Amino acid sequence: MDLKLQNKSALISGSTTGIGFAIAQTLAQEGASVIVNGRTEQRVTQAIDKIKYNYPEAKVTGIVADLATPKGIEQVVAQVSQVDILINNLGIYEPKSFFEITDKDWLHIFEVNVLSGVRLSRQYLHKMLKQNWGRIIFISSESGFQIPVEMIHYGVTKTAQISLARGLAEMTVGTQVTVNSVLPGPTRSEGVEEFITQMAKEQGINASKVEAEFFQKVRPTSLIKRFATNEEVATLVAYLSSPLASATNGAAMRVDGGVIRSII
Repeated sequence: MDLKLQNKSALISGSTTGIGFAIAQTLAQEGASVIVNGRTEQRVTQAIDKIKYNYPEAKVTGIVADLATPKGIEQVVAQVSQVDILINNLGIYEPKSFFEITDKDWLHIFEVNVLSGVRLSRQYLHKMLKQNWGRIIFISSESGFQIPVEMIHYGVTKTAQISLARGLAEMTVGTQVTVNSVLPGPTRSEGVEEFITQMAKEQGINASKVEAEFFQKVRPTSLIKRFATNEEVATLVAYLSSPLASATNGAAMRVDGGVIRSII
């Protein structure tokens, strides 16, 4: 399917690895001009080189900036004044007991997971509305619906992203701009891969056993009983980024493997 993304520009925050990288690569494969973002020159360069190796014709550049800070946002806006597609992917998580989560922890995770998207959207949404075309997508999580007790602060930020996306969508009435959120379920990211490997080593079992036990005990409602791939998440994001998804606006789209049992 041609997603008609040629001549569209896309900025993906936190896109040197994991879901963000998969989104950047998928959009580049579809013909968009992609801007990769990370905090270090090395990671950004590696991501660009990998995309170009896989897709030699890809149009991809990079910006080194910490988008969890106002200064980082200023750096990006100074280099890129306007984009057609903004993917607010930057995010962190940390398993931690509620009673051990300090005010500093709460403020930091909000700064990264929520305010980065607020600040970027504030910069680019009005320009999208002016040109009467644009896409903003927040990479939230099924944890925004089913708050994980082991990291409540993370779940709260993911709920906030869903609300933020819906609120911004209300500003697009009657235009060709859309704002949506995407809710991945358990996904085989770099961090998850390291977690599985470490657990397998500690327990003296193979990685597939660790994964099976995870879906038996931690996410028993999963219908696919496995971690989704980064590429499976990226495919949905690429579609929502395209002109073909023009009737999907203000939605929280799931790519969670059926973990969320609610039908609405």
